[in-house]
Amino acid sequence: MVYTLFVVEIISAFVLAATLLYRYGDCYRNHILVTVSVLTAWYFSFVIMFLLPLDVTSTVYRQCLEDNSTIAIAERAVINNVSSTTTPPIVPCQEPWSYVHKEVFTNLWRVVYWTSQCLTWLIMPMMQSYSKAGDFTVKGKLKSALVDNAIYYGSYLLICGILLIYIALKPGVSLDGAKIKAIASSASNTWGLFLLILLLGYALVEVPRNLWNNSKKNYTLTYSYFKIAKLSTDKCEAEETVDDILDSLSAITAAVGPGHPLHRHVETIVQKLPVQLRDRMTSRPPPERPASPSLKSLVNLHKKTIKALHVLQRTETQWGLSLERIFHLEDVASNQRLPDRRFQHFFPTPRPKLQRILYPPILEWYWECFLKQYFLKGMAIITGIMSVAVVWSEMTFFCKKPVLSVFANVVIAAGETYNYAAIVTISTVVIAYMFYCAYSTVLKIRLLNLYYLAPHHQTNEYSLIFSGMMVCRLTPAMCLNFLSLIHMDSHVIKERVMETSYTQIMGHMDVLGIIAEGFNIYFPMLVVLLCLATYLSLGSRVLTLCGFQQFVGDDELTTDLVDEGREIVKREKRKRQRAEESMSRRRDYSERFTKYRTNRDTNDGEYYAGPDRSSAAVPDYERAEMPYNRSDLTLEDEIEHRFGDSALPTVRTEYDGRRDKMTMPPRGLFDDV
Repeated sequence: MVYTLFVVEIISAFVLAATLLYRYGDCYRNHILVTVSVLTAWYFSFVIMFLLPLDVTSTVYRQCLEDNSTIAIAERAVINNVSSTTTPPIVPCQEPWSYVHKEVFTNLWRVVYWTSQCLTWLIMPMMQSYSKAGDFTVKGKLKSALVDNAIYYGSYLLICGILLIYIALKPGVSLDGAKIKAIASSASNTWGLFLLILLLGYALVEVPRNLWNNSKKNYTLTYSYFKIAKLSTDKCEAEETVDDILDSLSAITAAVGPGHPLHRHVETIVQKLPVQLRDRMTSRPPPERPASPSLKSLVNLHKKTIKALHVLQRTETQWGLSLERIFHLEDVASNQRLPDRRFQHFFPTPRPKLQRILYPPILEWYWECFLKQYFLKGMAIITGIMSVAVVWSEMTFFCKKPVLSVFANVVIAAGETYNYAAIVTISTVVIAYMFYCAYSTVLKIRLLNLYYLAPHHQTNEYSLIFSGMMVCRLTPAMCLNFLSLIHMDSHVIKERVMETSYTQIMGHMDVLGIIAEGFNIYFPMLVVLLCLATYLSLGSRVLTLCGFQQFVGDDELTTDLVDEGREIVKREKRKRQRAEESMSRRRDYSERFTKYRTNRDTNDGEYYAGPDRSSAAVPDYERAEMPYNRSDLTLEDEIEHRFGDSALPTVRTEYDGRRDKMTMPPRGLFDDV
């Protein structure tokens, strides 16, 4: 019973990591190494988030025991006339219901932290570079991955080398294994803190503002029109890039025949293409005099193909999700004027019976048209208060007397009254909110537009690996920063307090005074300047002036993009509507034809309609009609046949085995050698 909550937290972290990986990734398609690595990275990061509050409560209890021990020693000194100082009374310490021994946390943090660091700095970067390499052998891919990471890690090792030389030459300081390990972990955490503050400076303002704006239906719909207009440009560029690659592959395929030494490498590139792109390539006329390629040019083409297919898949996934969101927002706007208060979809989709019972159209109308906007406004107010508390605590956490940090005051007050449940709750909420703010911002940065997490199994392997890397790099620094906010890091507040097991494993940068006494304390204060710049939308205005159009309200170009997006949605809606009407007519014809044939066979007895009926017994006119009597066709098949893939909804609610669409990630990222 002592470790019940500890075990529950560990299991909950695994369930959460596995659920998110199943929702965003495709376990049936992704390589097993990618799945295991990403699951481990997410799981260990969630373990830190879930168990750190338990480490805090256990440390508060041990601190109470140590204080009582000090008071008892002082009382014995007074009794023995050694000291005349009056001592406060001993208050019995209450053991928290979530108490875990220090040795358990020490061993756990050591395994979790160093495994995460190996994943984020060594294994996953190599996997990412390996998957993007265009070589055709394992040796060539590993060489390209090493070269790709050599510049980045070379600069990192150069900085570490300079620091080690500085420490070695510093008088009175000796280097040993423990200090070198502390330098490595502190250098990684300092890098993570730098990135964390930059991300928080944007997200602490943008998260509440987005929630508030989402409560305004007209604003959300207008902004969605603007986004899909910009996304249309990205989608066209991605399709043009793929067309150029198809032209190159068509020429190379004509030059490299089955007996050519490079034929198997060309086939490797061609097999990366989805079926429809492959058919489009083979239908193109070959050039008159194709030139034979070299191995180096094939490697470069292979690398470009992988990247182009990845970008195309990302843009088409975003395109489908954006269309579904806009269709829903337009449904909400039109249903607000309905008098019967029953929500009606322009494109109705079949729903499970349980969902129809628990979420009927009347309840859906009240939620979407009335209650949801108040819920979002309430969440915006709550997150706004949380953001103000985080910014204030970041600016004042180094001040010990008086205690100005909001979270430090809460933890200290709860510890004095032994309210361990409050400590666990507030710690979990604050860490989760900081984690969401930091990580949700990473995927919105335009420079990182190559990566995108899409639900319904639409996320490719590159984005999954990138997410695992960023989670492992941000989580340790974020948790150390949180411990500073609640005054449980003695090397920050310069007062002797008992530290958590997590802090002891992370180590401190005491050997470098400029980082221990400068960067780690004063750099988090810059978050207020970043929040102010985000609140005034300075970044969006600067990007607009530089030619990168942002949503800035009444700007003329913004208005033009909104109008363009509205026309795009109208066109896509007409495509979907015509496809549904055609499908409906085909189904009606199928039902009438089946009924007519059944009645004819029953009345005349001319044809045997049993299971042994052969195709030879079917009349010619009936065989001619049978290709159109396709009751098994789905709406996606109809839209694909009539209008192409751009009108296909890319969201799949469950794994249906249809993995040959252009909207799916390219196959064989690790098994093409």
